[in-house]
Amino acid sequence: MIEVKNVFKDFSGNKVLDNICAEFEPGKTNLTIGQSGSGKTVLLKCIAGLHQVSSGDILYDGRSFVRMNEKQRKEIRKEMGMVFQGGALFDSNTVEENVMFPLEMFTDMTYEERRERANFCLKRVNIVNANNKYPSEISGGMQKRVAIARAIALNPKYLYCDEPNSGLDPVTSILIDNLIKEITQEYNITTIVNTHDMNSVMEIGDKIIFIYKGQKRWQGTSAEIFDTGVKELDDFVFASARMKQLRDLNRR
Repeated sequence: MIEVKNVFKDFSGNKVLDNICAEFEPGKTNLTIGQSGSGKTVLLKCIAGLHQVSSGDILYDGRSFVRMNEKQRKEIRKEMGMVFQGGALFDSNTVEENVMFPLEMFTDMTYEERRERANFCLKRVNIVNANNKYPSEISGGMQKRVAIARAIALNPKYLYCDEPNSGLDPVTSILIDNLIKEITQEYNITTIVNTHDMNSVMEIGDKIIFIYKGQKRWQGTSAEIFDTGVKELDDFVFASARMKQLRDLNRR
């Protein structure tokens, strides 16, 4: 479990996160939703240690990430996997080399052991016969699956996905959603997904947190999201639904 306790974050006096409190449970897809600029990506980066919080605490199974020294943080980073919005694959590395990268950084595995683990992860995300290809030679959906394979290479306890469906067509988006949910349940990972895709919310949202202007304004389940009484969330949900309908009509 990851616990976020009274987290504030500002940049040069500009408050981005305002007293955020949240719990993210293992074995569930925990979704953070909100408009662009709401602070959800900053929150995810604070949780992952890419930003330092201005105040507050972040606990990993009771361990305070904020109070850890650098050596302790390096150890806990071995338990993390991250899927960045654009995939963030290394263009000059092959698919296999991309997945092997965190194993080279954080383990003492031999080359053959790293290669075997990379191949296992690629097969788990249904990537076959693409080991020696470069990111530019595979589709956007395959790139996201390779990014997921890399994120799970270290068998993480915690998985972070920042807009994993960004730039993907609806069918591929569903495949990525299902893959994230399957891996989360299969390995009992504490998964946090940032998204503004209402398909993702309805399909895989076990627990949902809505961020508005740096504040947590609502939390609940996908079954509860259409009757919250929170105007800003209603505006976000129904605007997203309308945009999806228009997008789908234009594709016909």
